[in-house]
Amino acid sequence: MTAATCQVFDIVRGSLHDGPGLRTTVFLKGCPLRCSWCQNPEGLRREREIGWDPFPCIRCLDCAKVCPAGALVASEQGMTRDRSVCALCGACVTACPTRAMDYTDREWTLDALLAEALKDREYYRTSGGGVTVSGGEPLCQAAFVRVLFQRLQAQNVPTALDTCGLAPQTALAAVLAHTDHVLFDLKLRDPGLHERYTGQSNRLILENLIAVAEMIRTTRAGKKGPPGHLMKLWLRTPLIPGVTATAENLAGLGAFIREHLADVIERWELCAFNNACLAKYRKLGLDWAFDAMPLMGRDTVEDMKNAALATGFAREKLVVSGLIAK
Repeated sequence: MTAATCQVFDIVRGSLHDGPGLRTTVFLKGCPLRCSWCQNPEGLRREREIGWDPFPCIRCLDCAKVCPAGALVASEQGMTRDRSVCALCGACVTACPTRAMDYTDREWTLDALLAEALKDREYYRTSGGGVTVSGGEPLCQAAFVRVLFQRLQAQNVPTALDTCGLAPQTALAAVLAHTDHVLFDLKLRDPGLHERYTGQSNRLILENLIAVAEMIRTTRAGKKGPPGHLMKLWLRTPLIPGVTATAENLAGLGAFIREHLADVIERWELCAFNNACLAKYRKLGLDWAFDAMPLMGRDTVEDMKNAALATGFAREKLVVSGLIAK
């Protein structure tokens, strides 16, 4: 993968959830974490993937007939793919008359993606929005993101990086030089729990978050950085029942914020758990650990909000988002 192309699994125009104003959010493939609650399973692997959508499928079985590896089997549950033998050759995609069988991603050139993002530049201007790159983890394709952000800023389009924070500091710094907003995931304070539920330690993540804060301070002090570049920091914590949504975890995160980020953080967003991603797992033929978990109730969310506020965090900077059960 060169800086001239990237692998994208979704582009959402008119988004209100990934930074200020109306935004175009570009979702890139590849992530170093394996969060058990991940909302975008199609973004985990860097490699191309094929998914099956039951709704347009007419059960013609053309896909299974042409598969050279015999990886597709029809059952009452639909088409099942044996991922251990599937070579992702694409024969099933080509044969499918309704696109029920299709790749989950597309390769974009830098020029094409820039042109797509600039379609809504007038909305960015009037709403204070811009372009957000998310994932997956966008820093897995840092060379591309850096150049894309550089060219967007040259067009006076604000940029936002939505990151899990697990990346080499050199890659992070290169992208942040052209970033207006950082949306940084802060999931779990306890290192053991973080590794248990995401597959990786949080050591580098926390180090990178401290580095982001220091970069903001340095830029504000006028010591270095592009003229007028005042990067803003938003933290995001997913509220996962029994995992991140505990008073102990929020107390730990709040203490970290108070010690390292209090002077630079603009917003702390608590993102209520939702199960809207279940269809994505089924499309890929994957199990999901939270498939039976209901939406969080209003009382539970309010308890989590109060736990965050109890750490001394400013009420006006705390935001709760996501679906909440009645």
